[in-house]
Amino acid sequence: MPALIEFSRVDFEYPLSGGEAIPALKDVSVRIEEGERVAVVGANGSGKTTFARLANALLVPKQGTIRVAGMDTREPAFHAAIHAMVGMVFQFPEDQFVATIIEEDVAFGPENLGLEPAEIRQRVEQALREVGLWEYRQRAPHLLSSGQMQRLALAGVLAMRPRCVIFDEATTMLDPGGRKMMLASLNRLHQEGITVVFITHHMEEAVQADRVLAFDHGRLAFDGSPQNLFNDEKKLHELQLEPPPAASLAKRLKALLPNLPDGLLEPEELIAALPYCPTSADSPTSTLPNQSSTEATAVIRVSNLGYTYLKETPFSHRALDGINLVVPAGSSHVLLGATGSGKTTLLQHLNGLIKPQEGSVRVGPFDFALHSPSRKAVAQVVSLMFQNPEIQFFERYAGDEIAYGPRMIKLNEPLADRVRWAMQMAGLDFETYKDRPLFTLSGGERRKVALASALSLKPSILLLDEPTGGLDPRSRVELLSKLTKLRETGVTLAFSSHQIEDAVLLADSAALLNEGRIAMAGSVSTTLDDAQRLEPYGLEAPLAARVAAGLREKGWAIPAGIVRVEDLEASLDLALEACEP
Repeated sequence: MPALIEFSRVDFEYPLSGGEAIPALKDVSVRIEEGERVAVVGANGSGKTTFARLANALLVPKQGTIRVAGMDTREPAFHAAIHAMVGMVFQFPEDQFVATIIEEDVAFGPENLGLEPAEIRQRVEQALREVGLWEYRQRAPHLLSSGQMQRLALAGVLAMRPRCVIFDEATTMLDPGGRKMMLASLNRLHQEGITVVFITHHMEEAVQADRVLAFDHGRLAFDGSPQNLFNDEKKLHELQLEPPPAASLAKRLKALLPNLPDGLLEPEELIAALPYCPTSADSPTSTLPNQSSTEATAVIRVSNLGYTYLKETPFSHRALDGINLVVPAGSSHVLLGATGSGKTTLLQHLNGLIKPQEGSVRVGPFDFALHSPSRKAVAQVVSLMFQNPEIQFFERYAGDEIAYGPRMIKLNEPLADRVRWAMQMAGLDFETYKDRPLFTLSGGERRKVALASALSLKPSILLLDEPTGGLDPRSRVELLSKLTKLRETGVTLAFSSHQIEDAVLLADSAALLNEGRIAMAGSVSTTLDDAQRLEPYGLEAPLAARVAAGLREKGWAIPAGIVRVEDLEASLDLALEACEP
């Protein structure tokens, strides 16, 4: 019996007019059987998305053979059947929208299958309810947030009832609640016998797969169980991957709690394995190490900001309502909240892309409510990296794109030096990427180009919309480290993120948005340490906070307010003294 999807010695490269082709896959052979749940991992540019597009005949191999249920993908006559059999949720979901109304877009696929109208309506409603978008069914897709667009793309695939669904980083732009919904859909599909292949940079998601495929520079470098991959430190290093967060934390805690078992990969396993600590009545109380605070002049001051999209139309949507925000110079502030809570709209007010309808927005020397300064003047002080990087691209080649802003102003250094510096800060090798066409880059590589473009003007205020979305684990760690160093030079950071661990590593303060209003605000430690307080807003507490809560439940004298691993280790070290032998 043939495999559902079978690659046999497949090569693929992207042709370039007037230049050498760019290799993407090399000698890949793999079988994916009916009903499997397979995670695909690897560094940015390793070939994951190319593999996915070859698997449902959007691309055909240069060399080798790919068969889907026995059908050769080189044969155009089989393509319609393969597309119906293997659905795909793209990394950039707007690429697959075809209609101007949400429910019509979801109906497009079933209509092309020739189904009866009643069956189409039933499938559309079921799919939209599954992804939580039924109440938005009359809205235009382009009015959705990026996370909602990903859920809409999934609904369009679900309505087709395929035998296999391929998710290309489908959870990248989703908030934690949306990620849970998407993963629940993934698990439900698998339980129903549908083959699920999901590309991910979240190693905690890959742990849940039956099998992991890891790519490295276009080659299939690993094919096996998650346990075998994530317990092999040498292999992870070779593949530029990191272990799941729970595994990394368990390894660090094992220095203090040597009886912790090996091989812990998931948070629930780690918390369950924590030992009990019977303490005496007069045991000392552990205290959180002092955290210094500094006062500085505010460079971002937002007062009573309100904004409504499509105001005074039937499609009006209140995006921001009564927002107040103060960010001191040289600090780092994170905007948190569920998809559609208003984070991106607020960021776009901070560099003047959106003019306030109500209230005031003062950023650096600019008062955007009173004046409309030139884009050139604003860009030299405030730079914004968009959530979807391709939105801000003007040029064809990566190097030219990064040089676009600096060309507009007078530099005190050679342009190439400025571009080289910005690329290095974003994690792009200058010689490798300066002449790469943008369309040949992976999603993560495009995000790095967008970041380098924002950095190239050396702004004093840097705004980042989901800066680590789409980055592989190693690139994420490196970027956060570089942004921390950049902040130490005096640059003010304001960023949105669905990754709570990014907020913990990079931010001093946080604001949690909910339906356009600020629901909570304060220091990162006081805002993010309580899982029960965050849950109603679709967020989960940082792993260190959840483990700290687990330790407290087992009798350990661990204080509240812990969100960082370093603070957890310090508090646990002190609490060890209170444990009775």
